[in-house]
Amino acid sequence: MADTVLAPPHLRATTPLRPWYLGAALAAFAVMIAAIRGNSIWFLDFAHVMAGCLWTGIDLFMGFVIGPVLRRVSFDTRRAMVAGIIPRTLILMPTLSIITSTAGWFLAVRLGFLDLGYPQFWWVIAALAIVTVLTVQGLGYLLPTNLKLYFEISKDAPDHEKIKRWMRTYVRVVAVQGTMQIAIIVVMARFVTGF
Repeated sequence: MADTVLAPPHLRATTPLRPWYLGAALAAFAVMIAAIRGNSIWFLDFAHVMAGCLWTGIDLFMGFVIGPVLRRVSFDTRRAMVAGIIPRTLILMPTLSIITSTAGWFLAVRLGFLDLGYPQFWWVIAALAIVTVLTVQGLGYLLPTNLKLYFEISKDAPDHEKIKRWMRTYVRVVAVQGTMQIAIIVVMARFVTGF
């Protein structure tokens, strides 16, 4: 395993995408579509909860475990880790966020949450607001920054100052993501336990 993580620069991939990553994402979207089109509330709930658990778990693990570790290792080790992590999360994280949000919307429609009166409907608004923040940050900032970091760190002579600048902002956005992930768990617990 260490040989893979600490591979010399000439052995690293030149592209962050692998065909099977896209295949796995398409399969996950097919499961979501089947859950939405099917009649089973359980299956739709399963797709929503499973994708949500993976999305939240990976976000929190990356933000609170991998992030602090990366700040304390040498640049070469950081480079090898980022070169291994980013290709794996580049398709995974947007896929999980889209499936969680989409399946959650259809589940809310089927369970009648969009027909709730106030003050209960504020919980629906809170869920929509949190998911909007997560999606905008994830797809609008974290995804492009991951790509920029990957390509910069893959250069023979990366610009360390540029990487530091990006990482300072990146860490702040990831901290907000982690906070929003915990907030959405609180909101979802409210949905599950009733109003």
